[in-house]
Amino acid sequence: MELQFASRMKEYEEGIFQVLNEIKNDRIKEGKKVYNFSVGTPDFKPAQHIMDAVVNAAKNPDNYKYALEDIPELTEAVTGRYKKRYGVTIEADELMSVYGSQEGIAHIGLSLCDEGDVVLVPNPGYPIFAIGPSLANATIATYDLIKEHDYLPDLEGMDKELLKKVKFMIVSYPINPICKIAPKSFYERLIPWAKENEIIIIHDNAYSDIVYDGNTGISILSIPGAKEVCVEFYSLSKSYNYTGARVSFLVGNKAIVQNFKKLRSQIDYGTFLPVQYGAAAALNGPDDSVLEQCDKYQARRDALCGGLREIGWQIPDSEGTMFAWGPIPEQFTDDVAFVKELVDKTGVLCTPGSSFGELGAGHVRFALTLPVGTIQEAIAAIKSSGILFKK
Repeated sequence: MELQFASRMKEYEEGIFQVLNEIKNDRIKEGKKVYNFSVGTPDFKPAQHIMDAVVNAAKNPDNYKYALEDIPELTEAVTGRYKKRYGVTIEADELMSVYGSQEGIAHIGLSLCDEGDVVLVPNPGYPIFAIGPSLANATIATYDLIKEHDYLPDLEGMDKELLKKVKFMIVSYPINPICKIAPKSFYERLIPWAKENEIIIIHDNAYSDIVYDGNTGISILSIPGAKEVCVEFYSLSKSYNYTGARVSFLVGNKAIVQNFKKLRSQIDYGTFLPVQYGAAAALNGPDDSVLEQCDKYQARRDALCGGLREIGWQIPDSEGTMFAWGPIPEQFTDDVAFVKELVDKTGVLCTPGSSFGELGAGHVRFALTLPVGTIQEAIAAIKSSGILFKK
């Protein structure tokens, strides 16, 4: 029997992170040093009160039943967090949990799109932004994030005929992978533009607690009128190091949230209850650890970006997210080949920018997941290898 798989599978190559992980494992088996800057998994630990809440809830046998819905304590914690952190009032029926923002973005198009509807996604952008809508048979159209437009979408320059077919647009700031933030004035232009063009805005708000140089991350829902056309994914993964627990929230327009909740009721039975109790503890807890962690990420940003510039590699300072992004050395033309040569000669493993879209080619992304001392070792290894001065 010859197995026939869905034609869509031809579009999905082996994920770049799996490829990089194999390179890392091969080097480790050979007893070689690896400085792993590839995957954005936080190396910081969850706060003790969060872990205690999960452990205590896990001791209760009743918490192993289907959750079916979010517990009241968690709903209240989300609404309280939005009020305290962003000054935004959220009603209980304007939010729902999902198994992490990646899962939510992967599925929300199924609740919004018919075949042929157009979805706007950033280029460069995180891969799930395009993969999710494609599962709903939507047509993907990209908008360019380039220096000439301050790495913001050129709203006024978009094709008017194309916009008539657009169902929703994915926006995310601070944005992975290019590590740029957006001013409040951008959102103040985006909301009226979306209303005028009858386009839903989905904002991926994963990194608003990891913003540098005195800037402050915001929620798009803090912009007047946003709830009329917007929903936002708010994640606990990076702010609270709750990554493996897989919990995030869709917040905003009531009709969109309830429509998505109807879809997800057909494919899952709710978030594991101990995970919900841990999430509530995180959101209700003090912000001290969140703020301290941001400072530590900034110190790593300074060590990496500043250190690389000192040895001749012009990587600009990240403005936000737990990543850094920049061009490959000018004597190289292929970012994938460069990444492989870099790890071979130095042990430094980062992610090729082309895995984030056409405009990512010629760039690399570093995850700020190593302590400052290790970052300095990695920079010394790059310097001594001579790779930056290869002809």
